[in-house]
Amino acid sequence: VLEANLALLRRYWSRDEEAILSARGNIASCLCLLGRRDEALVLERETYARRVATLGGSHENTIVSGLNLANSMFGLLKQELWDEAKSLVRDQLLPAARRSLGVDHGLTLKLNSILAVAFEHDGTRDDLLEAESI
Repeated sequence: VLEANLALLRRYWSRDEEAILSARGNIASCLCLLGRRDEALVLERETYARRVATLGGSHENTIVSGLNLANSMFGLLKQELWDEAKSLVRDQLLPAARRSLGVDHGLTLKLNSILAVAFEHDGTRDDLLEAESI
């Protein structure tokens, strides 16, 4: 059903890129729930990259896409993806969220929480100290 929705959006509303990206994000979420995490990760990467290109890194929808991408990477339980996800959240998403949404925004707080849990899970001593400060 979601793929049919995406096909209709592409056919009749091809200029509404935000709707198309949202539909792709919904498909990625479903793939993840079905256990098809590798496929979901590919869609999440593409969606995030496209949103950065069209909306910029500080737009709320871009930050949400980045959060979804990070969650997909954490869900695959591969060390190199964990490292990439931590870097994405720490170096790109969290600074953008703090700058554009504010430190008390729900999305900023969620990013703080995810980063702290990631550091707690497999961080170095410095990571754990940073997690404690978050």
